[in-house]
Amino acid sequence: MPFLSRRLRAALLATASVSLVAAALPAPEPLGIGDRLFPTLGNPGYDVLAYDLALTYGGDPAAPLEAVTTIEARTTEPLDRINLDFTHGTVRSVTVNALRADFATAEEDLVVDAPGRLPAGVPLRITVRHTSDPVGDKGSGGWVRTADGLAMANQADAGHRVFPSNDHPADKAFFTFRLTAPRGVTAVANGLPAGTRDHGATKTWIYRTEHPMATELAQVSLGKSVVLHREGPRGLPVRDVVPAADRAAVEPWLAKTPDQIRWMEGQVGAYPFETYGLLIADTETGFELETQTLSLFERRLFTDTRYPEWYVDSVMVHELAHQWFGDSVSPASWSDLWLSEGHASWYEARYTEDRFGYAQETRMREAYRRSDAWRAAGGPPARPDAPAPGQKLSLFRPVVYDGSALVLYALRAEIGEAAFGRLEREWVRRHRDGSAGTADFTALAQRVAGRDLTAFFDGWLYGEKTPPMPGHPDWRSDHAAGR
Repeated sequence: MPFLSRRLRAALLATASVSLVAAALPAPEPLGIGDRLFPTLGNPGYDVLAYDLALTYGGDPAAPLEAVTTIEARTTEPLDRINLDFTHGTVRSVTVNALRADFATAEEDLVVDAPGRLPAGVPLRITVRHTSDPVGDKGSGGWVRTADGLAMANQADAGHRVFPSNDHPADKAFFTFRLTAPRGVTAVANGLPAGTRDHGATKTWIYRTEHPMATELAQVSLGKSVVLHREGPRGLPVRDVVPAADRAAVEPWLAKTPDQIRWMEGQVGAYPFETYGLLIADTETGFELETQTLSLFERRLFTDTRYPEWYVDSVMVHELAHQWFGDSVSPASWSDLWLSEGHASWYEARYTEDRFGYAQETRMREAYRRSDAWRAAGGPPARPDAPAPGQKLSLFRPVVYDGSALVLYALRAEIGEAAFGRLEREWVRRHRDGSAGTADFTALAQRVAGRDLTAFFDGWLYGEKTPPMPGHPDWRSDHAAGR
């Protein structure tokens, strides 16, 4: 046998050892944390603390990006394997704590063999070299093609179509983004800028979040955009990313953001993050999205003159409200989506009443009329039906929007306006930067109200039929109202 250095011989022995361990393990399989709506989403056995995501964009939005994802985590139970959520990319290599690891795929999981059995409570540093393919199943989320590049729309379960992760909002982490792109392309991500590096024909932009974030809220914009800056309440940096050609046209809308933030702070307390702003993308997704600190909006919302001012403003406030409800306080499971969308719809309606005179009661009475039909079509607010196969966005039904805002309307009537206001502020304070679920909300509501609300919540959150509206015995729900 040829001469081998001591280092190479040790490396070969280590590789052989890992291979023998891997051979003794059962076949790789997708795992999950037991989410009722997305059974294989998320992974047991570890807690992610931070992601470092390096993406290299060559300028062609149809070509895979080269990527390196580094995950800092800690085991929560003994592990022989580490499951990551990942699909729509080619994995080049994986290391665990600087040791090369074998890996395999199982459905939408990347299954990594640990370098020996890992006990609970030890740090993990997982580095995955891979591609991130922007060409995927249309409407399934992940990368979104824009007129001049790419953006992200990862809700609900598409973060792992972009990068390996523990892709569930119950496991939030800090993010660092390192985005390399050709000259002439502007690269932006969640959080605040942390420097740039010039490489001649390319440039690397670095961003970091100051608060933990769910993977579904990650945002990266690559395109011929301009970045606009203004100041929000108490000096909050407000940063907007817009197509260069639309700068003048969208400025009147963007100028509204600081006042909208002040209005929301008057409702529930201080804005929870380090910055805010709008990412206006020239694309058609059919939705807007509350990506943390940088909400995604379709360009046409601001350039199509058929949309009235009150409507555009209400959509802006809806996504802004999500920074408190859904982003800072993320759902513990996807069945808790009503807490995010119901609250965003609630404050959207309150703002529209306050600034444009459209009575919230009128909107809620119409929601009540349609509520039984919404429940029949999609399940009750806190136990929604699973999305249709191949149609993940079907989870976002009327029952989780106005149907869930209706629950809040009933709750305010039940416990009184003062107690409801205390509940809202305490909710976002107590669970800031975390994940919380329906049981947490109902327990806090009972504590604030000082009485048992079990019967109230059972009917409003889980009933097939909409309960009577407190204070409005004349309201009727028409099952034939439809969607």
